[in-house]
Amino acid sequence: MMRQYELVERVQRYKPDVNEALLNKAYVYAMQKHGHQKRASGDPYFSHPLEVAAILTEMHMDEATIAVALLHDTIEDTTATRAEIDELFGPEMGKLVEGLTKLKKLDLVSKKAEQAENLRKLLLAISEDVRVLLVKLADRLHNMRTLDHVPEAKRLRIAEETMDIYAPLAGRMGMQGMREELEEIAFRFINPEAYRAVTARLAEIFERNKDVLSEIEKALSALFDKYAIKAEVKSRQKKPWSVFRKMEAKALSFEQLSDIFGFRVVVETVEDCYRALGAIHTTWSMVPGRFKDYISTPKQNDYRSIHTTIVGPSRQRVELQIRTHQMNKIAEYGVAAHSIYKDTGGKVNGTVHAISRETNAYAWLRRTIEQLAEGDNPEDFLENTKLELFQDQVFCFTPKGMLIALPRGATPIDFAYAVHTDVGDTCVGAKVNGRIMPLMTELKNGDEVEIIRSKAQVPPAAWESVVVTGKARSAIRRATKNAIRKQYSGLGVRILERAFERSGKTFTKESLKSVLHRLARKDIEDVLASVGRGELASTDVMKAVFPDYKDERVTLAAPKQREEGWSKIRNAAGMLFQIPGRAARKDKNQPRDGAVPIRGVRGDLPVRFAPEGAVPGDRIVGIIQPGTGITIYPIQSPALQAFDDQPERWIDVRWDIDERTKERFPARVSVTAINAPGSLADIAQVVAANDANIHTLSMVRTAPDFTEMLIDLEVWDLKHLNRLLSQLKDNSSVSDARRVNG
Repeated sequence: MMRQYELVERVQRYKPDVNEALLNKAYVYAMQKHGHQKRASGDPYFSHPLEVAAILTEMHMDEATIAVALLHDTIEDTTATRAEIDELFGPEMGKLVEGLTKLKKLDLVSKKAEQAENLRKLLLAISEDVRVLLVKLADRLHNMRTLDHVPEAKRLRIAEETMDIYAPLAGRMGMQGMREELEEIAFRFINPEAYRAVTARLAEIFERNKDVLSEIEKALSALFDKYAIKAEVKSRQKKPWSVFRKMEAKALSFEQLSDIFGFRVVVETVEDCYRALGAIHTTWSMVPGRFKDYISTPKQNDYRSIHTTIVGPSRQRVELQIRTHQMNKIAEYGVAAHSIYKDTGGKVNGTVHAISRETNAYAWLRRTIEQLAEGDNPEDFLENTKLELFQDQVFCFTPKGMLIALPRGATPIDFAYAVHTDVGDTCVGAKVNGRIMPLMTELKNGDEVEIIRSKAQVPPAAWESVVVTGKARSAIRRATKNAIRKQYSGLGVRILERAFERSGKTFTKESLKSVLHRLARKDIEDVLASVGRGELASTDVMKAVFPDYKDERVTLAAPKQREEGWSKIRNAAGMLFQIPGRAARKDKNQPRDGAVPIRGVRGDLPVRFAPEGAVPGDRIVGIIQPGTGITIYPIQSPALQAFDDQPERWIDVRWDIDERTKERFPARVSVTAINAPGSLADIAQVVAANDANIHTLSMVRTAPDFTEMLIDLEVWDLKHLNRLLSQLKDNSSVSDARRVNG
């Protein structure tokens, strides 16, 4: 275990004016607090924060960050408190340590929700100070290095979390070295057989090619000497996880991989990068389509380098990366390489501490966190975070030349939301490179995208399954919720207008403003939407506005009375909709007397429809019912799941409609209507106006403001049914109307 003076000496090597007192105090305090605690390996627990601090010294972090690393588990795992840390080390360090502390006693039903809430807390702390991220990644790296000692049941979960969240997060922050080590260790635990196979094959290939690699290094060095370019040339080998992921994603074998080995050329200046590129391309042939200039167009994580592939000295493909020493440092350490020492005027116990410049990577992370934190539930937050972190990128442009970086697989819809949420919400079309293209088009590097907008547009909920960015997905989900809320709000207004009218009063939205606290709602729209959804009864609103209000409506309390009342309504409705000259069957589920317009059924077999019915236009299937005949189901009926393991009972059937013989077919719909006089008549009027027939009607649920009913209709076909449902939804008495499939 590293001693106190050894830690100080490590920091002194790159920061001679280190604040030794701060490091010594943090070392002693953390060691005393962790006391006799042990890790799963049996080592003293204090060895863990000490190793985390050591990892950060390799990144040349300042003493404040090193001290936070020593203290990072004290609040979570010892008797230490935030107040105590504030008093001893200052509130700034107390805030950093608390940002690294997991939430305790979460009242959440799933481990996934708990993981998401802890991640949300961590990311919010990172958005305020990047040092939280650096300590957390170093903490995770040491935990992964010692994962062998963790109980087997926890290893896989920790490895998957690392692969899903922490390795991509390190990559997004440009910390490639840390990302590769995290991925390699996680890969070893997630898929040990594949890890062993890939590692063994890579070792074999390296042994076979080491002489060739040495020759290429010498040839490149000689070329740069010829052009008087000062350059360091080093060969590198792809990591096991990177190789496995590429083989899996592109269905390639080892022999088909062209970039297992590559060469890094590190030069002094940006000008030297392009001089080296020119020397290489004029000496060896470039492989078309394998050139990328990340110096002129850096990645979002600040990565800058030139990538090219050539047919090299040994007539084989050679992948090259050309960069400066500064670019190389940023590629390795990412945001940690941007840390500078600056006296901010707010010293931590007299120390000068590191702050991070507003790098592209950190600015992106902060924007992303702000977007992700806007009201998503824990599972959505976790999903969207993974979407944002775990994607390669394409670079597209607006017509004015603004660069937009997007994940691979992104569509013009993602592009629109990346420009601005309002642009995404009003998007109705897109031009890609001057041509109108479908909104589902997958964008490619260099595409110029122009978004066509309309103020009348509301983003369809179906877009959520098309987009790949978390920002777009969150915005679409939010817009959908707002549209539904607006619909319920309008229904709530109609319900309250009728309720006020029954009491001889006039409803105004302003009358709700003074009683929001009594209704436990934050604004008027919340009240209206709650009434529309049935969460808040109109009588409760009336009582809040008029404390002396009494509901004079008579309700049938006894179940028998209630059933008798609804029976009268059903009978009246049934009589109202009998079509002259066409008697309704007493039971639509009984076998038909005449021929059934279904192909694939023998004439001697009786045929009936499933309770939910089926209409021409539906895809249908027949199920043999032993002893009774065949039942026809629409293909989307959930009831068919009961026959999944009985394929011998399924028969292929289809409609055989004779247009000369007009006949209606059964369909079941659910209608939720306002519970007010005249509502049933309104529904009946819509059905009659559409030339449909009500066969039976039953009340499923009643409430003071709503009635939910199941109606068995008879309609001509699917178009007829859809038109009827659309008109029912448009009726002011109806909250919802939908078809019931089983």
